[in-house]
Amino acid sequence: MKWTDTIDIAIELVEKYPDVDPKYVNFVDLRRWVCELEGFDDDPERSGEKILEAIQMAWIDES
Repeated sequence: MKWTDTIDIAIELVEKYPDVDPKYVNFVDLRRWVCELEGFDDDPERSGEKILEAIQMAWIDES
């Protein structure tokens, strides 16, 4: 997965963190959690606020 695979990332986050409310996750933790996902293979430095926000919104939608 790459940073742009927001829906795939969101699905993985729902499965890995079922008890977490994504509305209250800060971007520092979100970035770390995405980088730790199995199958994630992108440069950690390529993330930014916009992409993290998009992942968070997709996670909210998938929850």
